[in-house]
Amino acid sequence: MLRFLPLKLGRLYRCLKLLFVVGLFVILLMNTHNLFASFQKNELTDRRFINLNKCPACFGTSWCRKFMNGQVSFETWGRLRFLDVFNVKNVYFAQYGEPREGTRRVVLKRLGSNQELAEIDQKICKRATGRPRCDLIQAMYKTEFARINGDVRLLTPEVVEGWSDLVHCPSQRLLDRVVRRYAETKDSGSFLLKNLKDTERMQLLMTLAFNPEPLVLQSFPSDEGWPFAKYLGACGRVVAVNYVGEELWSFYNAPWEKRVDLARQLMDIAEQLTNNDFEFALYLLDVSFDNFAVGPRDGKVIVVDAENVLVADKRLIKQNKPESYDVWYESRFEDCDREACLSFSKDSLCSRVTVDHNYYAVCQNLLSRYATWRGTTGGLLHDPPAHIAKDGQLEALLDECTKPKKRYGRFQAAKELREYLTQLAAASYSATARNQRD
Repeated sequence: MLRFLPLKLGRLYRCLKLLFVVGLFVILLMNTHNLFASFQKNELTDRRFINLNKCPACFGTSWCRKFMNGQVSFETWGRLRFLDVFNVKNVYFAQYGEPREGTRRVVLKRLGSNQELAEIDQKICKRATGRPRCDLIQAMYKTEFARINGDVRLLTPEVVEGWSDLVHCPSQRLLDRVVRRYAETKDSGSFLLKNLKDTERMQLLMTLAFNPEPLVLQSFPSDEGWPFAKYLGACGRVVAVNYVGEELWSFYNAPWEKRVDLARQLMDIAEQLTNNDFEFALYLLDVSFDNFAVGPRDGKVIVVDAENVLVADKRLIKQNKPESYDVWYESRFEDCDREACLSFSKDSLCSRVTVDHNYYAVCQNLLSRYATWRGTTGGLLHDPPAHIAKDGQLEALLDECTKPKKRYGRFQAAKELREYLTQLAAASYSATARNQRD
């Protein structure tokens, strides 16, 4: 009887598969009218669909003319609304067209799930009226987003501290940078808050509180060499950013030489965000394979999800000299039962000058054997060539970077790992060049 068990399971699997296909076909038939309508209509020109009707409880209006003119349109699958149930993060691919430049791919984000967006509406209403539902536009003028009005000259730390990761411990220098580079105003370039219109001020503050990713991209732009996607604009509650390329996860089983180059770039990003001439430390609090992408032409690694970035002003830390400010901070390795988890203290990140968090995050969640994602283990540098595995140097550096045995061992291991990966990448490039000549 046992020999028939695999056969029965196989039949059951085929039956379930058939039922799924039939069910999907029925859903398509039931939605035939909506299906054709979805392909014929550009929903991105609909004010209600992009929540433009909720402004100033929105993220901006700088791209509204492009949306309303039909210059932005969903790609094929993005037009099918019944598939939104699978798109929990509300991230879409779209085409953006300019008459002289042609079309190019962009990424559209609502910056939160439908539930999170509904919750922010309820919070605004409760703060203004005490009820979960209300006239959202009128309610905005009764919240803290409106109380910081045109009479307030500067956006100051005590007002917004703790609103989000970006401003967990803000300095005046950081906030001036955020206001000066705010892209959702025609008169950008001034750090004076009073130079913004009332609606622009409320939009900036709501973005800062709900999801500050657009402000991170604007304040630390890719045009100046920061490793983030380029911010393009917003309309209502839809933000447009430049399409970078396939997510890092797509390269998990790429050739060894490619993975080495990507790993080197990831360590370079960790270094740049930790130590730079501006003395802003940008700590990545959410590090996973989905939060990075790789350019198709230049192969450049870019951070594509910057919601959870904590910015510490090293210049201010040196000036204020909080307790133990000059003692190196070591992130503590911890095993956990879920993917892409990290252990850190935000208060410590905000009060120390020398911190190893970014090295730890990249090594543990992306590169080392401790990295787990979508049911796999081994990290981006899994299964190295035999001569590298036999040498043991790579594994030792990754282990010390993730779970250091020596005090301050991660700092030295990260430095040596960057150098080692650079050597491996250079050797691979030289070998490829020789083979092409031969």
